[in-house]
This record gives sequence, C-alpha cells and structure tokens, in this order.
Amino acid sequence: MSTAAATTDAGVRPTRSVKRSTGRLAGRFAALRARDEAAFVPFLMAGDRGLDCTARLLDAVVEAGADVIELGVPFSDPMADGPIHQRAAERALRAGTTLRGVLDVISDFRKRSDVPIVLFGYANPFVRFGPEKLAEAAAAAGVDALLCVDTPPEEADELRVPLRNAGLDMIFLLAPTSTPARIRRVLKSASGFVYFVSVLGVTGTKAAAPERIAKLVREIRDETDLPVGVGFGISTPEQTASVAAMSDAVIVGSALSKLVEEAADDDAAVDAVRALSERLKQATRRGAAR
Repeated sequence: MSTAAATTDAGVRPTRSVKRSTGRLAGRFAALRARDEAAFVPFLMAGDRGLDCTARLLDAVVEAGADVIELGVPFSDPMADGPIHQRAAERALRAGTTLRGVLDVISDFRKRSDVPIVLFGYANPFVRFGPEKLAEAAAAAGVDALLCVDTPPEEADELRVPLRNAGLDMIFLLAPTSTPARIRRVLKSASGFVYFVSVLGVTGTKAAAPERIAKLVREIRDETDLPVGVGFGISTPEQTASVAAMSDAVIVGSALSKLVEEAADDDAAVDAVRALSERLKQATRRGAAR
C-alpha cells in the first residue's frame, strides 16, 4: 500500500492526544473495554457475489459476534489491496455494485442491527459522489465512520469536515514506518479509532508478526485515548489472539474474502464466513480459553 501518509517527519514527544468520539462506535469500544475484549472487525467487500449476498454476509458476521464491520466499496484501482481483495472488487464491479447501492444495503442492515459500520474505500468514488452528499447519505444510511485509504490527513479536509459535521468519524492509518511526528500528525486528525497497518505492503500477502508490532502499538496508545485497531496480515485465530492481547481491535479481511471467492455458492460462502468469524471473535476474548 502507499505509505506516504506514514513515513515522514520527525520531532519531540507531544502532549497526549485526547479525543472522545460519540455514538455507536465509541459505545461499542467502551463496552468491550469493560469486558476486557478486543473488537473483532471483519472486512467484507460489498457486492462480491452481488449485494444480496453482501446483506447475508453482514448478518452472518453479526451472528458470529462481529463488534464492528468494515464494508469495502469496490474500486478499479485498489492500491492498498492484495490479489484477493482486488479480485473481490473486480467481481463486485462486474456485478454492477455502486456506492449508492452499498449505502442502500447499509440502510436496510440498520433495520436489523446496531453493529457499527466503517465504510472502507478510495478517494475517487467518494469524491465523485460528492463529499457533502456522501456525508449526508452515509449518515442517513447508518454509517458510523469512513476510512479513505489513499487520503492522508493533509489532504483529508474535503471529506473529513463534511463527515464531522454529519457526526461521522474518519479513520486514518499508521504503519510500522511511522515516525513519532507522523503519529502525532495522524492523531491530530483521527477520530473513532486508529488503524495500525501491521505489515508493509498490501493486504493478504504477509503474515503479521505480533512481537514486532507490540512496541509500536504501545507507543501509539501512549499518545491517544482513541482505540487502536490492527489489520493486514491477520487470518487465523492464533494470530488474532496474539494481536488482541496488545490492541483494542483486530481487523481481518483477506481470509474472509478468500472464503467468499472459493465457495461453491452463496450459501456456502455465508456458512464459511460465519464459521471462521465465530472462531476469530472467540480469539479476541482475552480471558477465554482458546
């Protein structure tokens, strides 16, 4: 992925960043903290196998215990995504998936569930939709936050300000190469939670090494009261448990997209995603036997 937003600057230690978001996302993290659990955050590519299947997959991960859901908006040039998500996006686009269609699925989902949803995607579809229009439509649909992968804080106000005015959080990325000054800059703009990319590169190509990232996650947590989620390179319950011990959220995507890709039909995809999600959620319960 592009690490331009996470590789510059240097400086002295800042004053701790204190931000408290409101709404479903903040409430969910507070409840998990009280239970000594990390959040399980599955990523699903909207429109893979069609939006009807996406609706079923959303229900499946909720049934499995998902605490927050990242829902991907397919894009033709997903620079942060590895081959598995690239193929998922291609399938979704071929199926005719649009941003408006994704928001309609979320709106329908809100009739059944209050699990927070982070809309995950790239600047092109969001800006073409229109930042003000997107913020209004996303809030009306029941979106809680937006993560725009290729938009660093310095370029984010076009989206961030309308989102903030609509009551939505904007999630930003930090990487293993982030300097102390870069961490400060990202934390200055971030809300909802901070997404720490555990490996260099794109999604689904390398396994995370928890022992290598623990120090960096601690450094981020020392600077902010925002939850810190860790993603990229996490696919098994064992990896999930290791990352859950050091973070506030564990984000898993490629392992689930691979199940959707390999399933014989929609029913098989839903069953496989539900089964793995149940195991991954169990692994985020720090005090539970594994």
